[in-house]
Amino acid sequence: MPALERSATVLVVVDMINPMRFPGASGLVQTALPAAHACAALKKKLTRRGCTTVYANDNYGRWRSDFKQLLLACQTLPGARGEIAQLLAPAEDDLTLLKPLHSAFHATPLEHLLAQMHTRELVVVGVATDMCVQLTAMDAYMRGYKVWVPSNCTAAQSQERKDIALHQLRHVFKCSVRKA
Repeated sequence: MPALERSATVLVVVDMINPMRFPGASGLVQTALPAAHACAALKKKLTRRGCTTVYANDNYGRWRSDFKQLLLACQTLPGARGEIAQLLAPAEDDLTLLKPLHSAFHATPLEHLLAQMHTRELVVVGVATDMCVQLTAMDAYMRGYKVWVPSNCTAAQSQERKDIALHQLRHVFKCSVRKA
């Protein structure tokens, strides 16, 4: 098995491949579609610069789950949920992992992958800004990574929740928070 190529910067796409079936999801779905379009544009730009993309998605408590099955199931969903999954479907060279909880670092091989790629900076995008994106960015900061959270590439159940999370990431965890 070939080693992973170096990638000083890695784009981490958190929970965008998502059926969004939970209480309050309707508010998230409405803001997730514009965020997905911004993510797709940013991914294209970063990929041209040689950055690796890692998709980190919940396994929804199903320990026999598979990322490809999740993607296919989401791509067939009606409306924005299916559109997001089609728009952000991983490319062949992208890496995917399933996570049991909120942070992409918790109980996943992400830290090991980043070490193999000699990564120094993470660009963290996805849903929800005030939960999985925030916890992933905080964990990255605590591990010494430079972190950018493009504000237009995240979504939350409300603008207030998004604003509070981005404020904390910027001021407490010293993440760069600006539009892509």
